[in-house]
Amino acid sequence: MAKNLKELTSHPELLTGGHRACAGCTGSNILRQIMLTAGKDTVVGGATGCMEVITTIFPYTAWRTSFIHSAFENCAATISGVETAFKSLKKHGELPRERENMNFIAFGGDGGTYDIGLQSLSGAMERGHNMVYVCYDNNAYMNTGIQRSSATPPGAHTSTDPSGSESTGKAQNRKDLTRIMVAHNIPYVAQTTPYHWKDLAMKVEKALACDGPAFLNILMPCTVGWHFDPAVGIDIAREAVETNFWPLFEVENGVYKINKKPKDRAPIEPWLKKQGRFKHLFRPGNEHAIEHLQGWIDSEWEKLLKTEVETAAE
Repeated sequence: MAKNLKELTSHPELLTGGHRACAGCTGSNILRQIMLTAGKDTVVGGATGCMEVITTIFPYTAWRTSFIHSAFENCAATISGVETAFKSLKKHGELPRERENMNFIAFGGDGGTYDIGLQSLSGAMERGHNMVYVCYDNNAYMNTGIQRSSATPPGAHTSTDPSGSESTGKAQNRKDLTRIMVAHNIPYVAQTTPYHWKDLAMKVEKALACDGPAFLNILMPCTVGWHFDPAVGIDIAREAVETNFWPLFEVENGVYKINKKPKDRAPIEPWLKKQGRFKHLFRPGNEHAIEHLQGWIDSEWEKLLKTEVETAAE
């Protein structure tokens, strides 16, 4: 792994500038960091979504690697098929020596991962393909109009769960997709953010080194859907970890390890105030929604701490 940021950024740029990401997009930052770590011998699959749309508008591409665009629902299946074909070619000696080691990475947003693509993702993980699936989790279907997804946190305003006189936004808690992936008994599962570049690079390296499937869930603050100043997206990602909204942890062969434990957990309210999707929660009468969100975060954190202790003792 790169020892410092200067070393990491000296690696070949495999995602070019000039793509069509929004100003302040943290998703393009995620792609760039992953590809700086993965290197040029990588086949990338992209489900329909923000990161596919902004990097592959025909006839242009921002990728300097092989790239396959799949439908919303089948990116994991597509890359698992490519990985299987690669193994067959290698077995029969039909690959040049310099191409005998390749990485296979599938990218999808939370809409194409938590929801629409969950079936193909589950199948690819269960079959044991040597691939990495990366979810860039921006908490909603941002590419199609900011509709709620099962990754949307409680209290958030979306176009299909709007806040108003009868609603405080989404009523349900988030789906815990990271734990669902752990339940597939795959070698490596982890959460990280684009702010924590060294943590992200380390987890990408571990995921790619696995003999089998790996899953990375990466928080992607979205300036359009979350309604914050484009200049603060990376700080929003940092604060998500400091509040325990998005813990940094990894699971290697079923054993949990929390990579960062905030000494003094920051309350959720200041983080919420920076995002327009939560502004309605600060109107009189909506205090219960903030209390619910804080309680849910605290409960999930305690559950994670307990699981870390239990799995380390096994």
